Amino acid sequence: MKKILVPLDFSETSDNAFVYALELAKLFKAELVLLHTFDLPIVDSQSMPINYATIYDAIELTNFEHFRDKMPILRTMAEARNAEHVVMNHILMDGDLVFNIKKVVKQEHADFVVMGTRGATGWLDSFIGTNTSSVISDVSVPVLSVPLGAKYTKIETIAFTTRFRQKDIKALEDVVKMAKKLKAKVKCLYVKTPSSDVTDETVKRWESHFEDEDSNQFFVLPSEHVKTTIEDFLVNQQVDMLSMLTYKRNFFVELFTTTTTQKLSQSLKTPILALHE
Repeated sequence: MKKILVPLDFSETSDNAFVYALELAKLFKAELVLLHTFDLPIVDSQSMPINYATIYDAIELTNFEHFRDKMPILRTMAEARNAEHVVMNHILMDGDLVFNIKKVVKQEHADFVVMGTRGATGWLDSFIGTNTSSVISDVSVPVLSVPLGAKYTKIETIAFTTRFRQKDIKALEDVVKMAKKLKAKVKCLYVKTPSSDVTDETVKRWESHFEDEDSNQFFVLPSEHVKTTIEDFLVNQQVDMLSMLTYKRNFFVELFTTTTTQKLSQSLKTPILALHE
């Protein structure tokens, strides 16, 4: 982790994500790239007596001034967390947020994204419905999604949800590598439903593959209610970060937007680390 991209929108939510990015930058000796995007209006120049370029210039200037005024606040936040040494570069761009994030990841060689997510409904429901899910689908680097209610504390326990597919192994290896840097434990969770096709031999094979990792634990919990089981696991195991592969986004949608399962409690505010295959 050398460059962390942090999209900002001057909100409390993005400030909260900025704190997580700061702490990771300190630990991994990484730089921060702060990105603010804004939309330009579609103006019918034929129906307006003024030059529409003037409108665009005014909007761009206003956003530049907001960004300029925000930087001293962010630097004060960094000083308060003993992170004043963290290099911070800032970029202001107009246009679509997801498109610009993809562009900046490529041009700045960013290898990690930290962004805030918020919503009026539940924790994972808002996660699915925000720009965050689009970023996770379209951006090629890991994305840490931080809900507003997640107040940074030392990350001591990382949960990794798995279905014991072959492609999960590399993702878990990446999580373990990150956990070592954080000096955190990794708790792998599989919720075994009545229709599960995972055998005991598969679980043992995974345990054997990671037997040299003392901080790893595997949990196979039988349940028909996957969502509720994950919720209980996060609480009972005092999980500070939930990690999983992006191919599970459809898995998210199937589980967390159905009417047959309870809504995830809004009191849960666990950051989600999305990894790519």
